[in-house]
Amino acid sequence: MPHSFNKLWIHAIWATKNRQELIDFSIENQVYNYIREELIELGCPVRIINGMPDHIHALFLLNPQKSIADVIKQIKGSSSHSINGENLILEKFAWQTGYAAYSVSESQLEIVYNYIKNQKQHHLKKTGQNEFDEFKKLHGLNNSND
Repeated sequence: MPHSFNKLWIHAIWATKNRQELIDFSIENQVYNYIREELIELGCPVRIINGMPDHIHALFLLNPQKSIADVIKQIKGSSSHSINGENLILEKFAWQTGYAAYSVSESQLEIVYNYIKNQKQHHLKKTGQNEFDEFKKLHGLNNSND
């Protein structure tokens, strides 16, 4: 084939350091906008970003010239820098070291979009850790080193 074609939708999830509830409703839109702007700058079009006070979900197209690890590292670093630089919270803001990233097929895109869109309602029924454990199980990522 003379051309390369890539269309990799990524559902990424990462948490605040120690899962502290630092992203309250008064700053969440600013935090989501920092992340959105950084993803766009990295050439990763964003479908949706939403989350809870202790974690974020993002659905975006991966730039084929970037690795998922590099994209997530860049977004987490730049958003932390912006949050701290603008003193959005009283204490020092930081993200946890790890993250989860899953590929999403076109046929599941709307389901994942709606799942992320409805995070607040979803978490009335389960904790962020329960959600994360279910994602790991669903994607065959259970291991005892977590």
